[in-house]
Amino acid sequence: MKPSAFDYSRPTSTLEAVNVLAELGEDGKVLAGGQSLLPLLNMRLATPRNLVDINAVTELDYLRVTPDGVRVGALSRHSALERSDDAARVQPLLRQAVRLVAHATIRNRGTTVGSIVHADPSGEMTAVLSLLGGSVRVAGSAGERTVPAEDFFLGPLESAVRPGELAVEAFFPARTPGSGSSFTEISRRHGDYAVCGVGAVVELDADLRVCGARAAFLSISPTPLVLDLAEVVHGRSFDDTAIEELSAYVQARIDPQPDIHATAAYRSHLAGALTLRAVREAARAAADLERTV
Repeated sequence: MKPSAFDYSRPTSTLEAVNVLAELGEDGKVLAGGQSLLPLLNMRLATPRNLVDINAVTELDYLRVTPDGVRVGALSRHSALERSDDAARVQPLLRQAVRLVAHATIRNRGTTVGSIVHADPSGEMTAVLSLLGGSVRVAGSAGERTVPAEDFFLGPLESAVRPGELAVEAFFPARTPGSGSSFTEISRRHGDYAVCGVGAVVELDADLRVCGARAAFLSISPTPLVLDLAEVVHGRSFDDTAIEELSAYVQARIDPQPDIHATAAYRSHLAGALTLRAVREAARAAADLERTV
């Protein structure tokens, strides 16, 4: 398969890229890593009239780590985030999740912001942004705006980035004191999209008892789904989080759809089982981190 014909632009600055996109409007499509876009072009599921390649906008290739969190520029590759010890220290969930994104070859080229804008409900980084309550900074001809994760994902493969705008940065808040995280998933083959996946963050009090917990789910709903689990696990010992109530609680609050990869019943079973695993691992991580402080 080959893509349909398109015009090509290669801006060298954020301002130039925004101006080009503003002029093109709905006719423009941004190319960064291209690991999601190029297959769509080749299968002609996307037929943009103009492709705006931002790979020469080197000012967007950054990874900035501060005590408040991690800022990922639009050209920063998954592999850069995976290798960053500073990012993993400030927010461990980032490395835990990004290492599961496809294969190393794709992580070397694909961008974290690009995968978030792609808004695939099976994508690891969409779930991470939602679970952590992060945000995306978007630039347009009228200026910049910051969109919180809860408002960013509008539907499957549909984000809040408007025609003529460019997503320039994703922000992931830092780990809060007393918390730990985990990310786990099941796929048919290594590197495939997950049949189901769960990311969890668990918070412990001074007595190492659970005082907060939430989980995000992959391949379960049209947009990233985050559930507050504190009602079930609050007050539990950190090593007593593999409780049957938690699985039933999750299964009662999700509505997975069947497809060629799994039945709805199988996805529901996986969601419950993986939540138990992720919450247990996150609680243990929180306890380990507290013991080293």
